[in-house]
Amino acid sequence: MRKVLFLNPPSFKGFDGGAGARYQARREVRSFWFPTWLAHPAAMVPGSRLVDAPPADLGLDDILPLATEFEVAVLHTSTPSFFSDARTAEALKEVNPKLEIGLVGSHTDVLPGESLEKAKSVDWVTRGEFDHTVVELAEGRPFEEIDGLSWRHHGEVVHNKPRPVPEDLDALPHVVDVYARDLVLENYQVGEALFPYVSFYTGRGCRSRCSFCLWPQTIEGHRFRTRSPAHVAAEVQKALDYWPQLREIFFDDDTLTDDIAHVEGIARRIGPTLAERRVTWSCNAKGNVPYETLKILKENGLRVVTVGFESGNQQILNNIRKGMKVARYRQFAEDCHALGIKMHGCFIVGLPGETKETIEETLQFAKDIDPYTIQCSVSAAYPGTHLYKQAREQGWLIEDTTGKLVMDEGFQVTSISYPHLSHEEIFEAAASFYRRFFFRPGPIARIVKEMLTDWSQMKLRLSEAREFFSYLATRKNQASGGAETP
Repeated sequence: MRKVLFLNPPSFKGFDGGAGARYQARREVRSFWFPTWLAHPAAMVPGSRLVDAPPADLGLDDILPLATEFEVAVLHTSTPSFFSDARTAEALKEVNPKLEIGLVGSHTDVLPGESLEKAKSVDWVTRGEFDHTVVELAEGRPFEEIDGLSWRHHGEVVHNKPRPVPEDLDALPHVVDVYARDLVLENYQVGEALFPYVSFYTGRGCRSRCSFCLWPQTIEGHRFRTRSPAHVAAEVQKALDYWPQLREIFFDDDTLTDDIAHVEGIARRIGPTLAERRVTWSCNAKGNVPYETLKILKENGLRVVTVGFESGNQQILNNIRKGMKVARYRQFAEDCHALGIKMHGCFIVGLPGETKETIEETLQFAKDIDPYTIQCSVSAAYPGTHLYKQAREQGWLIEDTTGKLVMDEGFQVTSISYPHLSHEEIFEAAASFYRRFFFRPGPIARIVKEMLTDWSQMKLRLSEAREFFSYLATRKNQASGGAETP
C-alpha cells in the first residue's frame, strides 16, 4: 500500500469547496462542512493522511512540504475551484516530480477529459463514487485495470469502464475515525448547527430530480442506498466518545427523509443515548415529511431540519422538477412549528421562470413559514446538471465556459442571465432577500434570546453578525463586477 495524501486544497479565504459542500463558495458567514467524501477512502487506506486546508487556514506554502512525504496525492476539486486546484497540483509536482496526483469530485465525473487537458500536472481523475477506485490506486494496481478511472496513455486520454456504485454501505468504514485522527473539530461550523458539531452520511443518492442539484445528477446518482441504523448508531457513539464537547450531529445525506422507515429507525436507536449526553441532531429533510414521523424524530432528539424550499412560486417549482407543492410546504412548516422543530430554509433566486414578482412571492412565502434561519443562493448552472444543459440551449449562460461561478472574493455569483432579469439583478436580489428576512422584529428577537441563554451561541452569533455585514458590504461593492476564476 502506497502512502497517500488526501487533500482539500487551499483556496479563497473562507472558501468551502470541500467534499461536503453542495455550493462551493465563500458563505455569508464562515461555514465549513466536513470533507466526508475524502474521509471514506482515507479510512480505507492504511497510513494515509487527510488535510483539509481551508478550515485550517492553510495556504500553499503550508502544504507544499507534504509533497515529499507521500507517493500519491488525491485532491478534491469543484467547478469553481478547478483552476486554483490545478495550480496547486502543479506546485506539488514541482516540489516532487515523482508524486502521482489525481483529482476527484463531481467536476471530474462530468468533465474527465477536459480536466486532464487543463491540468497538465494531474496523472488521473476519477468518475463516479471513487472510494474503491482510490483504494486500488493506493494498492499500486495498473491504471488500465482500475474501473472508474480516466488517465493519460502516451499523451492520449483513456477512459476505463465505469465503476458500479457501492451497494453495501455498511462495508464502508466510519469517517469519524479519520476526523478524529486528522482534523480539528472546532475548525468546522455551519449556521444551522450548534457548535461544535460533526456531520456524516447515513446513505447516498437522492430520489428527487431537481434540475439544478449537482450530486444526484453526477457523482452519486439517484439510486438511494442506506446504511443500517445499527451501523449509524455505532458511528454516533464513536463521535460522542471522541469529542465530549460535541453538541450536535448533522446527518448530511442529500435528503435523509427519503426513506421514512430508515430515518425513524435511526432516531429510535440514537435518541436515548443522545438524550443522556444532552446532544441533539439535525438533518437535510424534504418538505413533505408526515407529522407522525416528525413527532418520532423530535421525541428522539431532532432539533432542526434543513429544507430546500427553493421557491414559493408553484410554477418555478414545476420548472425545476422539484416534485413539491407550495401548499404541502406550508403544512410541513406548520407541523414543525407545532412540534418545536426549527427549520433552516434554503431558497434560490434566479431559477427558470424567475421574475421580480416571483422573487417577492418567495420572500413573502419565507416570511409566512418563518424558518429560524435561512440561506438564499443565486442560481448556479453546474456542468452535468439539467439546468446547465437548459441554460446553454436557451442562451441564458453569461459565458459558455466553466469555472465562472464565483467572483474574486470567492462569493457565489450566478452564471445565468435572462432577457427580463439580469445576473446583476439576481445577484442583488439574494442580498436583499437576506436583509428583508432577518431585519424584522421576530428573527431579531429570537436570535437575541438564543444569545442571552447560551454563551457559546452568543460568541458564535456575534462573530456571524460581523461576517454577515461584511458579506453584504462586499456584495454591494462587487455587485456589477461579474464572475472571475480563482
